[in-house]
Amino acid sequence: MDYEMPDVLLAFGLTLFAGLSTGIGSAIAFFSKHTNTKFLSLALGFSAGVMIYVSFIEIFSKARESLVDAIGLHLGSWVTVVSFFGGMALIAIIDKLIPEQENPHEVMLVEDAASGRKKKSKLMRMGLLTALAIAIHNFPEGLATFTAALSNPKLGVAIAVAIAIHNIPEGIAVSVPIFYATKDKRKAFRLSFLSGLAEPIGAIVGYLLLMPFINGVTFGILFAAVAGIMVFISVDELLPAAREYGEHHLSIYGLIAGMVVMSVSLLMFI
Repeated sequence: MDYEMPDVLLAFGLTLFAGLSTGIGSAIAFFSKHTNTKFLSLALGFSAGVMIYVSFIEIFSKARESLVDAIGLHLGSWVTVVSFFGGMALIAIIDKLIPEQENPHEVMLVEDAASGRKKKSKLMRMGLLTALAIAIHNFPEGLATFTAALSNPKLGVAIAVAIAIHNIPEGIAVSVPIFYATKDKRKAFRLSFLSGLAEPIGAIVGYLLLMPFINGVTFGILFAAVAGIMVFISVDELLPAAREYGEHHLSIYGLIAGMVVMSVSLLMFI
């Protein structure tokens, strides 16, 4: 499959936007004394709704279509399902390798660190390790966003926005402990911002390594794996995080709203 350079640049730009939205989390942390848990709960639920709907309705079906066309109905269907769960296994292994206390999806409130509940050295260590964890975690997310945007720019925009929303609490999780450990807003923002660069780096590495070998089979496998990654992120990270912010019903309303918005936007482009 050959892609035009403008398509590649658009896909990379969307991935860059999604990754660097960790900076939005930093900004929220610096200019707010209290975390708006209702907004974050609703936003995370919305992000999960977009990603789940897109994964099952668009990405999985396109992967199966590509594989069936390339290797036949029976084998193509099996490879699609195996690749889907393979994507889940990949992101699960990455999560497993990250210590739980440094996991970037552990809920962090602005007021928690401000109240001085942890010593400065522990706060600094938490912030740095969380930044590293986010960098590792965002690598496959970058590949997922880039691949989707390359295949369908309109779909890529929706996924990039969903990933960007999901990255906002990660920015808070990095910047808050570093800021309260160092009292240096620039350093906290810089580290939070840089942790998001793993997303576009994942896109670049994926493009350089995989694009020369892209055909119907590899595209189908990659797309099915991307669907698995996004569903796992939604179910294992976004929805539990939304509930931990204490607004269970809002997260479900956000989930449904995300699905509705995504379905309507896809119907508009038929």
